Amino acid sequence: MTRKRAGLVALFGAALLALAAEPAAAAQIQDSTTDSLIWGLNMNLLYVAIPITVLVEGILIYTVWRFRNQEEALPTQENRRLEVTWTIATAIILLFVGVASYQVMASPYVTAEAGDQAELQEQDTELITVEAQRYGWTFYYNESSWDGEAEVSTTTDLKIPANQDVSLRVTSTDWLHAFHVPGLGLKSDAFPGQYNSLRTRATNTGTYQLYCAEYCGSGHSQMLGTVEVVPQDEYEDWLAEQKSGGDSESSSE
Repeated sequence: MTRKRAGLVALFGAALLALAAEPAAAAQIQDSTTDSLIWGLNMNLLYVAIPITVLVEGILIYTVWRFRNQEEALPTQENRRLEVTWTIATAIILLFVGVASYQVMASPYVTAEAGDQAELQEQDTELITVEAQRYGWTFYYNESSWDGEAEVSTTTDLKIPANQDVSLRVTSTDWLHAFHVPGLGLKSDAFPGQYNSLRTRATNTGTYQLYCAEYCGSGHSQMLGTVEVVPQDEYEDWLAEQKSGGDSESSSE
């Protein structure tokens, strides 16, 4: 097998892997800005990883086949052009990965900072406190301010508006838990006496499964809930109904 033919085989293999990965990515529906950013980064890294994997495996297979009858290993020969080429190529790849990762990780929808709370209160952002306890969840709807007590609270089921920024403060009343909504790309540890922040914008209405992602005792497997994303007007009507006491079953006692 000539070098040219080996290169063509490697390129063909990379194309097949890319085609296999693309439908899976297309089938993944991004239901929030957080989920969309994370999947976008995964795909960018995949487009880099597939050609590298095919190239390395192609060289390995070619080398094994080419020297399969060689009884003794031959000494390597210095090739400065090759060394400079792969050094520059590695630097370019690492630079691309670093920039792509930083752009996603620096987004407030992926890495929210506690210091942004004062700024969030000045924006059109729905503020909700997530409180974990053995073995369930309580949600306090602070609306647009963390100050004062929330007029509305629910247990087990969280309701948020679609196409509006939502900021979540995650905490615990007893020990370590973890708030995890895979369908929306949300995950945060819940520490007693501390607040971790999450920020997202749900883009599709629907109901998403909520889990505790940290083993917290004998009832851990039953520490489940749901996150329901509803249209903005429906969410506002629901809040108004809760405030007026029209649905006492949804509010915590």
